[in-house]
Amino acid sequence: MNPLVSFMASPTGRIIRILAGSGLIAWGMLGVGANEGMIIAAVGALPLLTGLFNICLFAPLLGAPLSGNKALGRSQT
Repeated sequence: MNPLVSFMASPTGRIIRILAGSGLIAWGMLGVGANEGMIIAAVGALPLLTGLFNICLFAPLLGAPLSGNKALGRSQT
């Protein structure tokens, strides 16, 4: 499997995506002007949600399953 997909599906990759998404949302809502800030916050929602739901949107492009658990070979319980 692709090393990028393996990393993104790992707990460390998920935490990084959640933190990056949260940081983008906070920056967009607090540190940038109205319209630009809303766009940055909306973009930040993508890594936040993919980290929370354990999916990797790039995985199917690289031949791996969308689900992080399936990518790592774990059952989804």
